[in-house]
Amino acid sequence: MSQEKAPVTAAVRVLRQHKIAYTEHLYEYVDKGGTAESSRQLGVPEHAVIKTLVLEDEAKKPLIVLMHGDCETSTRNLARQTGRKHIEPCTPEAANKHTGYLVGGTSPLGTKKTIPVYMEKSVLALDYIYLNGGKRGFLVGLKPQALLPVLQPELVEVANPHD
Repeated sequence: MSQEKAPVTAAVRVLRQHKIAYTEHLYEYVDKGGTAESSRQLGVPEHAVIKTLVLEDEAKKPLIVLMHGDCETSTRNLARQTGRKHIEPCTPEAANKHTGYLVGGTSPLGTKKTIPVYMEKSVLALDYIYLNGGKRGFLVGLKPQALLPVLQPELVEVANPHD
């Protein structure tokens, strides 16, 4: 573990404001390394590293999905479960604009504007999760239930395990 101090991001400020207990986990960010890389470096299961995916619907309205690192998101099932016609990933530029975060460092906490959050239901079955802390190479660890009052996510079942 480097002696580098964890950054105080918008996400960290939200956690502090809501008095949510969390741990800070810095790692060496690897471009396109994703959750496989962060889980390997931190020695935690990839299933417990939760991706923050920024998607948009047919009206180009953004939405966030919190998904296990080792699963894909079925956008077709997500559209069906949320009453939308079509959902697809945003461009990195659109994701940055919607959230105020750089792709690879996107947190569902402290986004620039309020974006609806959808959480894979099985995330709540985990004791502890690792979520992006708002900067590349920085995860926060916390109990998934702690996110419920802050993010008020809608629970969905749209995970497709990796092959």
